[in-house]
Amino acid sequence: MTMGEERAFTGGMLAKSIFNFVCNYFLLLAIALFMVFLKQGGDYADYLAKNLPVLFFTAGCLFLLLWIIYLYYFFEKKFFLAEMKNIWLIFLILDVCILLAFFMGNYVDVYARPVALLALLALFLIGYRDAIFLNIVFAVTMFILDVFVEYDVYVATGVTNGMFPSFMLTFIAGTFAVFIGKSAKTRNQILGTGAIIALPTLAIIFLLKISDYANFADMDTLLSLLFGFGGSLFSAVFLLAFLPIFENMFSVLTVFRLRELTAPESKLLKRLISEARGTFNHSMTVAQLAESCASALGENVELARAAAYYHDVGKLRQPDFFTENQTDHNLHDELTPELSADIIRSHTKDGYHLITAYHLPKFFAEVATEHHGTLPIKYFYAKALRMSDGEINVENYSYQGPKPKSKIAAIIMIADACEAATRSLTDRSVENVERAVHAIIQERMDLNQFSECQITMNDLTVIKQTLISALTGLYHHRIKYPDLRFSRSGVEDKGGKVND
Repeated sequence: MTMGEERAFTGGMLAKSIFNFVCNYFLLLAIALFMVFLKQGGDYADYLAKNLPVLFFTAGCLFLLLWIIYLYYFFEKKFFLAEMKNIWLIFLILDVCILLAFFMGNYVDVYARPVALLALLALFLIGYRDAIFLNIVFAVTMFILDVFVEYDVYVATGVTNGMFPSFMLTFIAGTFAVFIGKSAKTRNQILGTGAIIALPTLAIIFLLKISDYANFADMDTLLSLLFGFGGSLFSAVFLLAFLPIFENMFSVLTVFRLRELTAPESKLLKRLISEARGTFNHSMTVAQLAESCASALGENVELARAAAYYHDVGKLRQPDFFTENQTDHNLHDELTPELSADIIRSHTKDGYHLITAYHLPKFFAEVATEHHGTLPIKYFYAKALRMSDGEINVENYSYQGPKPKSKIAAIIMIADACEAATRSLTDRSVENVERAVHAIIQERMDLNQFSECQITMNDLTVIKQTLISALTGLYHHRIKYPDLRFSRSGVEDKGGKVND
């Protein structure tokens, strides 16, 4: 998201976002009434009439909670509200988790609720800080709804003996889930997260039960502990079930989705391997470089690597016209510079259309068109100058853009050029690599290629240092091995023979 995009949060977007929040507020109220209907059965209408002040109190509390969510995003991540699908993502997660908690709590056991589910879904679908914040909102919301659905029980037994423990379980288990689940990179690790978050859940249940000395050692305590452990595992299992649905519905790129897209079995990558092996190898190297730079800048490492995998897929249209896929014969020797330039620069647009046709993430398609910006294709421009007596319009030999609009696109632009330049060096000493990387970054700055993305001079310095370190390690100097051939009869050295 660029600065220009953030400033583009217009009055129309504000009105739409508020309208969507209001719609979701009434949907949440409908869910609350549905929960009362299921719980009270035939006494539904009498219960509401008897507890009408409680209904208004609940409606008011939910209204305030939802606007706390709105204010959080309005002041912290305003651009997030610009896309209406983000608002519906938040509330669909909230609604699903409320309903699951209600059904599990009423038809299984209150301790069997998947109390960490919302925190985990928010963590992988929205973000780390958002997950902590939304988990707090979820815990308070569930407490309010629990009181509303069984208000008569609360009046009779008191809040502390009612569903208050559920609030603590939701808050603590969800918070633990965010901290622990943050490092999960595979779906198997998610199940491990479910087992780990069972520890604070069981601790809370144990503390609640130990206060009842008379009945502490009975079967009810054991069952509560078992249900608590099950609820933690349910959080992980439901996460695995719902995550792919949310990923597809809202086009969210989670770490799991990105890893699936970068697997060799991915259809477009399989084509790249079989039809343009040189381009595939180049893309793998650029992905390693982009990953290192993204990590150094605190950007999304998985997203940078995945986007780099696909940045050159447009070369699949005419792979033999690109150097890394050629052997001895260069097809451009038979073409005019103008036609060669057209073929070379078309791979960015071809990549966009190919990625779109395969229904891959839009971000990949954007990087494919942005990774050369509006840079000139110097080789064919120079060739045209040599063949012409007059001046040549450099725009006819330049990429058509757009320029990078994200830090990741800028990283891939630099890494792509640096990998190719370093590979062409005969002497890959640290000094030569540093000189090449500096020249590439400086040229793109001079040509104003970073004007549309939020990248700073400090970021470029970090990228430069990271690339120099990575490239010198990747193409490090190798000693020249002696020309020896070992055989049963002895060792042959340049025609001479030394017997063992």
